Amino acid sequence: MKRGVIVYQSKYGAAKKYAEWLQDMTDFYCVERLKAIVDEVAQYEIIIFCGGIYASGIAGLSFLKKNIVRLKNKKIAILCVGASPYDESAFAQIKEHNMTGDLKDIPLFYGRGAWNESKMTFADRTLCKMLQKSVAKKDPRTYEPWMKALMCARGQKCDWTDKTYLLPLLDYLKED
Repeated sequence: MKRGVIVYQSKYGAAKKYAEWLQDMTDFYCVERLKAIVDEVAQYEIIIFCGGIYASGIAGLSFLKKNIVRLKNKKIAILCVGASPYDESAFAQIKEHNMTGDLKDIPLFYGRGAWNESKMTFADRTLCKMLQKSVAKKDPRTYEPWMKALMCARGQKCDWTDKTYLLPLLDYLKED
């Protein structure tokens, strides 16, 4: 049996960057979710799924949900990547929203991503601008962490990716 595989889905590049860093740090095979074949993924002992967070959903997580019965006896971990700074309450909501059914006991980790409106699709950029307009109507003293990040990033190009976000995941991989 092969040691480990990293399956990722990245819309704007941050999740791919984390997947490639993980590949460098672990020597695991790395494959984009759209090219991943469950029969091949099932040959690995360890499976790491890495996906961006969009509208509180983890992109590509359907791959695990659809195939979890085949992958159940594997050591699985999920890294979600978002533009907001880590916030325990927001992370708990992401976990509650995504880690349901057979996925509920899989460890979930977080890495902060990037923000670049010029790379966004028209639809994503429009949704973000609408959300920014809505948040701008609130008193800044009442902003939640994601709101602060959203308003600070407006019109900017930001890259918050950092290898240190991978340390808890790497520690988990060392556990037997």
